[in-house]
Amino acid sequence: MAIPIALSGTDMIGQARTGTGKTLAFGIVMLQRASAPGEAGYDELAKPGAPQGLVVCPTRELASQVSKDLSTAAALRPIRVLTVYGGVGYDAQLDALKNGVDVVVGTPGRLLDLADRRVLDLSHLKTLVLDEADEMLDLGFLPDVERLLAKTPASRQTMLFSATMPSAIVTLARRHLEHPVNIRAESADDETTVPATAQFVYQAHMLDKPEVVARILQAQDRGRVMIFSRTKRSAQRLTDDLVERGFEATSIHGDLNQVAREKALKRFREGKVDVLVATDVAARGIDVTGVTHVINYECPDDEKTYVHRIGRTGRAGASGIAITFVDWADQTRWKVINNALGLPFPEPEETYSTSAHLFHDMGIDPSAKGRLNEPTPEPPREREAGSRDRDRGRRRGEDRAEGRGSDAKGSSSKGADDKTEGKAEGRTEGAAPSRSRNRRRLRNGVVADESAATTDAAETPVVAAAAEPTATSGDVPVVEPTQQVETSDAAETATEGTGDGEATKRRRRRRGGRGRGRTEQGGAEASSDESGPADAAAPEASSSE
Repeated sequence: MAIPIALSGTDMIGQARTGTGKTLAFGIVMLQRASAPGEAGYDELAKPGAPQGLVVCPTRELASQVSKDLSTAAALRPIRVLTVYGGVGYDAQLDALKNGVDVVVGTPGRLLDLADRRVLDLSHLKTLVLDEADEMLDLGFLPDVERLLAKTPASRQTMLFSATMPSAIVTLARRHLEHPVNIRAESADDETTVPATAQFVYQAHMLDKPEVVARILQAQDRGRVMIFSRTKRSAQRLTDDLVERGFEATSIHGDLNQVAREKALKRFREGKVDVLVATDVAARGIDVTGVTHVINYECPDDEKTYVHRIGRTGRAGASGIAITFVDWADQTRWKVINNALGLPFPEPEETYSTSAHLFHDMGIDPSAKGRLNEPTPEPPREREAGSRDRDRGRRRGEDRAEGRGSDAKGSSSKGADDKTEGKAEGRTEGAAPSRSRNRRRLRNGVVADESAATTDAAETPVVAAAAEPTATSGDVPVVEPTQQVETSDAAETATEGTGDGEATKRRRRRRGGRGRGRTEQGGAEASSDESGPADAAAPEASSSE
């Protein structure tokens, strides 16, 4: 129905669900209006070798599929078809444009890039096709499409194809299409989804989904299977899990470069693998025959995504099965999709990998275990060198902590004895007392001399030395055993000498330093007024201390 209208040169808007043959509907018309080298009218073109037809596609996979279909349709004519998209080098595309092409199929980004470089001349187009316009809207390509349309002649024929018609697409059509003819390849009573596709919706647990998918892959009469995931990480994780279970699976997502994506898609088309895990970006560019099952691993974002996903099966009148997993968190989103499409699944049934209704719906053998090979036991994991070092250091730290604890308990009782014995031996042998502090004290802001810096005497009472008093000269008084040295200065601990040898205690030094200042001043006056034996008493007393 669309081909006769398109051959008349009228602008057209085609709306049909996926899998109804839209590519040949505009492809045949485009090839019919194009002139190939050696054919009549080619030399009469305004610029021979410039593109006469342009097809804009939202994804690389769809561009490759459309280019392949056009090349197949033009197999008996020398029409040159060039595919242009990003992710590959420019050299081959630039060489082809330099030698001349008749039809260009590409994505908006690379087409606009080549047009801005002035190597792609769009001023002589006869036919322009916007395929899957609603998908280009979702991917944010409409601004690039607007710029491409501005580089084309006003006399071109424009055909717009879309599965749905959002308001932005309607606005685009009104702005760039002249009196378009609207063609809808379905009646108002037809369902939006493909009628030949049996749909099942299950409420599955996230941790049990891989097991459920593995059981479905063991269903009877299963052909190629496409599994759609919402994220790239989820797609790759599921692919690795299926491969580990023995299934021939591959994946297509944004983390793969274009060469790897084309290689994976080629293996799927050739039957080398029968399970393809893809993200939504690849949902529209894959037209592979023999796809019997489509699995929505996560709930789609909206009803349009759901329609395009399950449209990969049940194509060209064939039957298929579409399975959708809905998490507990996606219940609200699924209700919106269910109501928008009028589906009979308002409350999905809770399903696990061992549920009886899953085996019944999918035709799974009850003996299926979700695995084609025996699980390989994992070898014992060697501990990393870093972890061994950390454990060794932890054990050493615990040993040191235990040693410190035992030393503290053992030395608490004998520490005082060792200290007093050491002091007693030092006094007995005439050795100088050891210091327990290195801090230097000040006297009225002036550093005291070395003999006055001793601090042991200020804090530790002399007990052991009292057992054996040292004999001194007759002029020096003997220190009583019960006397305790209160100050830190050895000169201050000495008894103040008098003419008749009597000894009197000095005042205790206060912590604030006030008492010490008065004591030092008094000591200075006494030393200046008195002479004789009292002057010699202080050094010997300090040495005995």
